[in-house]
Amino acid sequence: MRTQIICFLIMILLLAACGGAKQPLGSEKNPIKLYFVPSAEAAKVIASGNQIAGMLKEITGYHFISKVPTSYAPVIEAMGTEEADVAFLPTFAYVLAHDKYKAEVTLMTIRHGLQKYRGQLVCRADSGIDSLSDIEGKIIAYTDVASTSGHVYPAALLALNGIEPDKKMFAGGHPQAIIAVYNNNADIGCTFWSPPSDKGEPQDARKLVLATYPDVAEKVIPFAFTEWIPNDTITFGAHISPELRAEISEALMQVAASEDGRKILDELYSIDGFAPAQDSDYDVVRQTLEALDMRPENMLR
Repeated sequence: MRTQIICFLIMILLLAACGGAKQPLGSEKNPIKLYFVPSAEAAKVIASGNQIAGMLKEITGYHFISKVPTSYAPVIEAMGTEEADVAFLPTFAYVLAHDKYKAEVTLMTIRHGLQKYRGQLVCRADSGIDSLSDIEGKIIAYTDVASTSGHVYPAALLALNGIEPDKKMFAGGHPQAIIAVYNNNADIGCTFWSPPSDKGEPQDARKLVLATYPDVAEKVIPFAFTEWIPNDTITFGAHISPELRAEISEALMQVAASEDGRKILDELYSIDGFAPAQDSDYDVVRQTLEALDMRPENMLR
């Protein structure tokens, strides 16, 4: 009887050990964690992220879960702790994640047929602001500290010209920066810019708030632009094997090639498609930061 009890206890321990073992990445109990930044309206990012996760599961057979933290920094840190497996990372966020945690880009986004974009500085049309010199002593709304077009490049532009705003604020995203200017809570807003459509419709950050503020293109206008910036990325954590990176990247290309996928990607971050990318494509960002003595690790504190 005693022997039977001992054997029974051993079986329980063995079963517990098996149940506690880490499941393969991509399994139902250990899904691939797909991260997004809240550069657009959070609810839309979450909805589109979940749809992309579902499409990737259909193509690859792997299970995915999408996550949208409240700012860029947690996404970068998640790449270093293996909490994030793959992320849609903005340009500067990628540079920091690579240099700090060896995260690796595989794809670059395409928007309106372009693999680059610019930052824009916007103001109210009735503000009297029409040049960089007018920023001195004003309130400026950046998006997020790790946003390339919404902070890093505009801040570099001002530093290069010796301009110091009276007050700096971080609105929390591109739509929020536009709204801050629209509502006179900030004099200047910094967001992404892409060329207008063939019909002259804005494709920059103002597009994100047109449904709520239909006159935003008339009331909020760009008056200065940054240098061109390589587009944002699909980035993998250093712990993800090259084979899995390639498989997921190919699946994302298939998503972008489908009618439903293109619609979802457009709703997510106005993405038309993807192109292969490598880390050296982003050296121009590092060179810009170095020339202005702007240290990435200090900008996230």
